[in-house]
Amino acid sequence: MLTGTYTALVTPFKEDGLDEEGLERLVDFQMQNRVSGILAVGTTGESPTLTWNEHNHVIEHIAKRTEGKCLCIAGVGSNNTGESLEASRHAANFGADALLLVDPYYNGPSSLEIRREYVEPIAKAFPDKQIIPYVIPGRTGTQLLPEDLAILHKGYDNVNTVKEATGDIENMRRTRECCGPDYIILSGDDGMTPQMMADPSVKASGVISVASNIVPGAVSDMVRCFEQGRQEAAEQLASALQPLFDLVTVKTIENTPYGDVVFRARNPLATKTLMSILGMPSGKCRPPMGKLTQNALDKVLAVARKMHTDHPEIFKPIAEFFGVDVEERLNTPSNWEGLCYKGY
Repeated sequence: MLTGTYTALVTPFKEDGLDEEGLERLVDFQMQNRVSGILAVGTTGESPTLTWNEHNHVIEHIAKRTEGKCLCIAGVGSNNTGESLEASRHAANFGADALLLVDPYYNGPSSLEIRREYVEPIAKAFPDKQIIPYVIPGRTGTQLLPEDLAILHKGYDNVNTVKEATGDIENMRRTRECCGPDYIILSGDDGMTPQMMADPSVKASGVISVASNIVPGAVSDMVRCFEQGRQEAAEQLASALQPLFDLVTVKTIENTPYGDVVFRARNPLATKTLMSILGMPSGKCRPPMGKLTQNALDKVLAVARKMHTDHPEIFKPIAEFFGVDVEERLNTPSNWEGLCYKGY
């Protein structure tokens, strides 16, 4: 069963391509901190800007390194079913345990079409692999509905899990109502994980997390406490982690010669920036994603500094594994040189 904490791993880059050594270190850091599994090349891993050769290579690398230690979920979604079938075949051949299918973005098929023309062909082709639909309408502009999830669940034994990132608690409750008590709902939104796991009408079984790139141990502990019914301990951890969860998207108001505008740094920009500051392998995001503004960088630093002051144990695993001084990393300007735009 796909329960627990799964890290939607960032893809670390060098100037000339993938940072394979950095990727290995990130995977080892995750496993040392007791995650249930790793999602290779989800959208947090910048799948839209990887070539398919790079995409397949990262999945192959992570599947081999996690074998026998934790689960590997392969991000194989596309807005082209043929591409997803090819990516699924490659991932399955190299030992991925499950296949994640983000709803087809931009071309916007209906829920019926997503079920019949996208998820079903892949579920039929790979009956021995868990298929995980990833429902995130805010990014894709379309949505696989709870009713169609239930039809898939009834028709295919290997489609019994969803990554739920609608942000709509009523949609989650409807998924539970349609799909039944044994269906696995994984949070796809760090900030909603506590509510999703605590709500008896949702009863999520864990999270596919962005924040666990940085704090895998703390996120895993929070999820474990919820699973064990240790509500007070779980809520304390959730409260401590919430500011970091909120950095998945960073919004600031920026001044231009024509008036104020909203700058919105979306995942994984803030996460990779903080990882770089902390001395973890990450590299820059690939264009068209770029950098934070100075205001956004200041916001990220303020959150990280306060968390380190209030809960130093949360960042301690980073210090131990990567051999860094977290206090120094968060307070020395040279550590974030070049990580934000100069001016708007």
